[in-house]
Amino acid sequence: MTYKQLEDAILDFSEGLRVIGIRPDEKLALFADNSCRWLVADQGMMACGAINVVRGSRSSTEELLQIYNHSESVGLAVDNPELFNRIAKQFYLKASMRYIILLWGEKSSLIREVEKEVPVFTFMEVIHLGRESRKALFGSHDARQHLTYEAIKSDDIATLMYTSGTTGNPKGVMLTHQNLLHQIKNLCDIVPAEVGDRFLTMLPPWHAYERACEYFIFSCGVEQVYTTVRNLKDDLGRYQPHYLISVPLVYETLYSGIQKQISRSSLVRKLVALTFIRVSLGYMECKRIYEGKCLTKDPKSPSYLYSMLDWLWARVIAAILFPVHMLAKKLVYSKIHLAIGILKAGISGGGSLSSHVDKFFEAIGVNVQNGYGLTETSPVVAARQLSCNVIGSVGHPIKHTEFKVVDSETDEVLPPGSKGILKVRGPQLMKGYYKNPSATNQVIDKDGWLSTGDIGWIVPFHSTGRSRNSGGVIVVDGRAKDTIVLSTGENVEPGELEEAAMRSNLIQQIVVIGQDKRRLGAVIVPNKEEVLKAARELSIIDSDSSDVSQEKVTNLIHKELKTWMSGSTFQIGPILLVNDPFTIDNGLLTPTMKIRRDRVVAQYRNQIENLYK
Repeated sequence: MTYKQLEDAILDFSEGLRVIGIRPDEKLALFADNSCRWLVADQGMMACGAINVVRGSRSSTEELLQIYNHSESVGLAVDNPELFNRIAKQFYLKASMRYIILLWGEKSSLIREVEKEVPVFTFMEVIHLGRESRKALFGSHDARQHLTYEAIKSDDIATLMYTSGTTGNPKGVMLTHQNLLHQIKNLCDIVPAEVGDRFLTMLPPWHAYERACEYFIFSCGVEQVYTTVRNLKDDLGRYQPHYLISVPLVYETLYSGIQKQISRSSLVRKLVALTFIRVSLGYMECKRIYEGKCLTKDPKSPSYLYSMLDWLWARVIAAILFPVHMLAKKLVYSKIHLAIGILKAGISGGGSLSSHVDKFFEAIGVNVQNGYGLTETSPVVAARQLSCNVIGSVGHPIKHTEFKVVDSETDEVLPPGSKGILKVRGPQLMKGYYKNPSATNQVIDKDGWLSTGDIGWIVPFHSTGRSRNSGGVIVVDGRAKDTIVLSTGENVEPGELEEAAMRSNLIQQIVVIGQDKRRLGAVIVPNKEEVLKAARELSIIDSDSSDVSQEKVTNLIHKELKTWMSGSTFQIGPILLVNDPFTIDNGLLTPTMKIRRDRVVAQYRNQIENLYK
């Protein structure tokens, strides 16, 4: 679609909604996945002053029904007949629908309720109604005279976004037009997109991160390409995007794919590739040191003499490694770049990016910009810029945004370098939770500060040394509510341990456990293919065998955990191996692919208790 076609479609759809009876401030549910028609429907609803209530097709019928009724929606725009037919029985029985709009597919495929005749419109029918009405308006002075439009104010609610959340029931976040406009106006500092740049995206459009990114990039006149998880690898090579917008899991999957390709190469090629990568990692480490882009919690700047010697040492080592790094770019990394595209940068958000993945992409010359935000903040509040891409951080606050770190118990403001609860304030903060003022007051105080519920710290400002250009960047260490308190009284942040464990090829997914226990444990989904390969290489099983006993897998995983967690204060004790991966369909992943820790623990509660007997 061209921009002109997109504009006409949005205006036609918006007018079509007005024709069928949608009024300003009424709520319309939009339950659909990423496509050009989602964008047209979304913008069309907003343009006519309606408030859209968004969710994806992979949510359960119960969740969609709860969202529809809680939001007081008057109509339903649904992706396709398959989705509608799945939810139809419950919706006809328990929801009040004035209209049903079908984005894709034919009305003849829908299940109908004879007793409840709800008008059904296809996407093209709404477009046609709007187009005819607009033609009549343009052609008749009298018609224009009698037409009244209500002006949309910046503080009007634009959308209700129900948080997917890793715990609890979804809450309806009220975002205003002003909230969303803040993102459109200020994300250009993070992503300097130019007319003609190509973006590849695969995230659900109802997710705040994807949504804000789409609005922003369309305001820059770029080309947007939609893909899916299944087609991502092929589309990266085919379209060679300048930017990829995605979540950490996608970058981790790309990293694993590259590592797998290397491991399948001949012994000589594998050794060469791994040596090159090790050299490049060392070179980039030195480069960060002499450029002053390292992280530190120390509030005191190092002495000028020490800083100069440190800078000189890093420069010398980097100069020695530089020729090998350049050779690696020519012989190895150029082939990786051809396969994955990402000509300018990959934008990562919606979760924590593992440091080893972050450093790997930096080493091979693929820029990955990590950002941070919440649905409640529209969502971006901080992000790394290409000019100051400090590895391990989420970058500086974006324009007009303030951060502070407070003590979790006293709410006292802590100095830079101290770890505590992150609080944020700015024009992108939500209007509140829909019909839930008590929940709103719990997260936003009287001075307008929103408690993120995340643990983090702000890098102190130094005039000299390794961190002289990193002052003010935000570091997020995990969710406060995820903290595990052992029976010994020790507090453990599971995210750090899980990140270390995920560096093992043998581990597909992991949840660290141990609340109120003497020691930590873990629920682990092993990577069966890699476990089998490792067992053969270590002669644990015969080379022609395709079965590894549970005991042997457990021993292999334990060795891996000891290897990758050797630098950690805490170690993993008992482990529970599970065969079924955590997925969106079984309810153990959120729609943005974050593990629902509480649900994993609840599902395997009996087995976990047996671990500690």
